[in-house]
Amino acid sequence: MKTDSLIEMLSTNVEPVRRGEIWRSLALALVLGLVAAFGVMLVTIGGRPKLIAPQSLFSVALKTVFALTVIVSSGVALIRLAKPEGERMRLAPYLLPMLLALLLGGLIGLGLVVSSSRAAAVIGTQTWTCITCIPLFALLPFLALIFALRRAAPTDLRRTGAIAGLLAGGVGAVVYAFHCPDDSVLFVTVWYGSALAFCTLIGALLGPRFLRW
Repeated sequence: MKTDSLIEMLSTNVEPVRRGEIWRSLALALVLGLVAAFGVMLVTIGGRPKLIAPQSLFSVALKTVFALTVIVSSGVALIRLAKPEGERMRLAPYLLPMLLALLLGGLIGLGLVVSSSRAAAVIGTQTWTCITCIPLFALLPFLALIFALRRAAPTDLRRTGAIAGLLAGGVGAVVYAFHCPDDSVLFVTVWYGSALAFCTLIGALLGPRFLRW
């Protein structure tokens, strides 16, 4: 078969990709992953006692705002990475809000806590629970995102996997916020940030394997 004939045959009846399909697929995966992760949290460690108390609601709201910053920043980046030629994309502008939130949180935490109490503020009461549960709660959202991304056409598989891991970690952080008894800004900055970095690393390692065409 001649090359021109082959190209003509392959181009016949090709349906264009519907605009917004990638966005809708990732949004659905995110919602389903969030619901599933919230269920895992309830059956494993449970919600925070006295959640409706004003102090608890305020603390959960602050943690949720931080996690939503991560979700929005990484989500917009992931939509771009899900398309071909993602390797040409610069990630820094998309991740800047999250990095600024971490920096601002650290500075505020240092300003609010006296030097003699900073170690206790960082360590908190459930450090290991935090850095274990955020990746655990991120697992199902990550798998849902990978399933959605396999229907797209990412070409930079490592960075796509990394951002998918970061996005799933943001979901895990939102879910864990409804249990977390540690309200120190320094605790959130250090340990939530560490858990998110771990989720990003795992995503980068698994991306090339799970997203390979």
